[in-house]
Amino acid sequence: MTHAVTARAHTNIALIKYWGKRDAKLILPYTSSVSLTLADLYTDTTVEFDAALAADTFSLNGEVRPAGKISAFLDLVRAQSGTTAHAHVRSLNHVPTAAGLASSASAFAALAMAASSAAGLALSPTDLSRLARRGSGSASRSIFGGLAIWHRGSDDATSFAEPLPATTLPLKMIVVLVDQGRKAISSRQMMTATIATSPYFPAWVEHNEAAAEKMVRALAANDFAQVGALTEASSMQMHAAIMASEPPFTYFEPETLVAWQKVQALRAGGVPAYATMDAGPNVKILTLAPYVDAVVAALAEPFAGRLLTTGPGPAARILKEASDAI
Repeated sequence: MTHAVTARAHTNIALIKYWGKRDAKLILPYTSSVSLTLADLYTDTTVEFDAALAADTFSLNGEVRPAGKISAFLDLVRAQSGTTAHAHVRSLNHVPTAAGLASSASAFAALAMAASSAAGLALSPTDLSRLARRGSGSASRSIFGGLAIWHRGSDDATSFAEPLPATTLPLKMIVVLVDQGRKAISSRQMMTATIATSPYFPAWVEHNEAAAEKMVRALAANDFAQVGALTEASSMQMHAAIMASEPPFTYFEPETLVAWQKVQALRAGGVPAYATMDAGPNVKILTLAPYVDAVVAALAEPFAGRLLTTGPGPAARILKEASDAI
């Protein structure tokens, strides 16, 4: 018998950022982080263990890819489940890959859920989060819908994400697609360089951990002005640490600054809008539902056809299971 499981996980955008691993093997972060899972960006992944396979296979959007990272992750599942079979892994990514839109978060969360289920494991949400973390740190948060916090913890057992209480704030996020191409330097490479060479990194760790605690309180209080200010500050502080690395580097492109300036002008005019970026040039704008039209109108001319409006998305879930005799 083979057992195929298809899972869907949605990407998340960190309001309080994750940047830097204090343990690269276990992917333990220097700071906690807080995120919003998004409704319209997601990955569907099917995993099918097959004892007849000589090696794992992997395809992304119908294109066969090297299975190295996938196999390393599946080894974790095999170790937990006791299976020795290799697997077919097929992913459809409804997120531009490696463009700073957190495609790895949805990808490894979906893989964790599909692979563990296909291998016969019945993991708790906490253990699923811990497993997903081993593929990509931000994937720990994509196990959950809506708002989540990833606790930095002190070891493998204590570093996991969990959902935060739902806010009554009608949160919306507008994604500005500055550049959908693959970024010049991967997040993993740039994290390593930032830790090793940026004089701002220690200050980043101190301020960001405190900001995570403040964000939890601001969300609980439905204080959007504070939520937005913390979101924007965390992003800019992360990018400041990146820019100060040696050699200096930035993910900002000219249009990135155009989007940021538009957001600042909107806020000066009374529209509650705040910008954030991950490791890539694309800008995400956090706002409230009544103000979406105003934000879109302000950005329509420079970014026509490159705006995506979305909101809180659901937790990772199983879409389909099927067993076949062989």
